[in-house]
Amino acid sequence: MALKKAEPPSDDRRWKMINATMRRHGYHRSALIEVLHTVQDVFGYLENEALAYVAESLRLPPSVVYGVATFYHFFTLKPKGEHACVVCTGTACYIKGAGDIIEAVKENYGIEPGETSEDGRFSLLTARCVGACSLAPAVVYDGEVAGYQSPEDVINTIGEWTENDA
Repeated sequence: MALKKAEPPSDDRRWKMINATMRRHGYHRSALIEVLHTVQDVFGYLENEALAYVAESLRLPPSVVYGVATFYHFFTLKPKGEHACVVCTGTACYIKGAGDIIEAVKENYGIEPGETSEDGRFSLLTARCVGACSLAPAVVYDGEVAGYQSPEDVINTIGEWTENDA
């Protein structure tokens, strides 16, 4: 008896790319991480509807798919902001003030690490290490590493994003 193929959640053409990734791997369970990468690449994040579709398609329990999606830091369950502020929390950066930087952003913008501002302008993220220990504390702004950052530097950069993009 043939198993019924899962139907994509919508007729959005991006599902074809996700299906192609699953098909390339024979809908095998071991393809989960690569399929989740494809979903995030095409949609920008992993929404619940997508996680359920992947679970059904790969014949995995939803708890396994959700567990993988939340375990790895490179997956996100929420849409990212237009800009990204990634604060390094590695030992050198933390000792030199990464915690103060995070607190300043929380106080000024009311968001926690892993969240996006209400206006969608930026996301505050953390990384265990960005490989710039000699520049501690380091912050990555939209993919560009900046060293020797202070809470004021970070607040000023985020302020430029929110003022210039308005």
